[in-house]
Amino acid sequence: MTNQINDTFMQARHGNIIAIIQIMNEQLAKLGVRIRAIFSDGVLQVLCEASEVQQLKKSSIVEEVKEILETISPHNIQQVRINSRVVQEQQLLWLEDITRETTNKLLWSQTIILTQPNILKKIANNFYKNKPTAIKIPLSKSIYAKGVQKLNQSQLDVIGIFFLSLLMLILGIQINKWLNLSGVSQMNALENAASQSPSFTNKKSSEEIEPKSKAAFTQAVRLAQKAVADGKVAHSQEEWMAIAKAWQQAAELMASVSPSYSRYDIAVDRAEVYQKHSDIAKKEAEKILGIE
Repeated sequence: MTNQINDTFMQARHGNIIAIIQIMNEQLAKLGVRIRAIFSDGVLQVLCEASEVQQLKKSSIVEEVKEILETISPHNIQQVRINSRVVQEQQLLWLEDITRETTNKLLWSQTIILTQPNILKKIANNFYKNKPTAIKIPLSKSIYAKGVQKLNQSQLDVIGIFFLSLLMLILGIQINKWLNLSGVSQMNALENAASQSPSFTNKKSSEEIEPKSKAAFTQAVRLAQKAVADGKVAHSQEEWMAIAKAWQQAAELMASVSPSYSRYDIAVDRAEVYQKHSDIAKKEAEKILGIE
């Protein structure tokens, strides 16, 4: 029985007019009001009928109908026109009848716009959009409350899955950024240490440092640091070719360092690394050229 109740409520949520009428009739029975409805030209036309005029108080009926429909939140239904009249004999073409002679047939009419559900409710609605539904059955007196309760629990489950997926996505993006920045930071730290440290070996004293090698080493480090910074924002072929050229110059400067220089071993290692970075930058430029 619970599954049948939930199926009927979900049919109403999907925009099934018969299911909507069933739910509305159950809720408005306490006021002695009977509902007919039809979806026409993008508007849900609702006819409220009662045996006495006092049962069709406009403010009460409009408030009740709006609350019921916004709780159901039927798919693709936003504009609703509520019509009211004293009950008459069954008419298959009641909409045409009240349209032709509105002033004589109706007590009053009111157009309302349903408040759209927030983004989380929309996610839950989309989750159920293509779910198979059971054969429609008459509703029990508790169908509305049970349908809402069942749907709310399902929405909570979907919302939980959505936020867990979102959290995993954000975490993955942050880890990727951290790994990329970490690699660049390590290179910058190594270059800064190499350019600022007084000496890495005790092979030669400060008095034996060759000015030419020292200048080449320092200039190579500066070029490498600039190439790293430019590589973070490069997009065009020209930019990548300029970066490749900078890495190439840095590699040549490191290769020119004299073996007697105290940082010669570092210079040899850096010359090889800079040359590799130059080749990588050239490949990036070639990729862009291939795309163009």
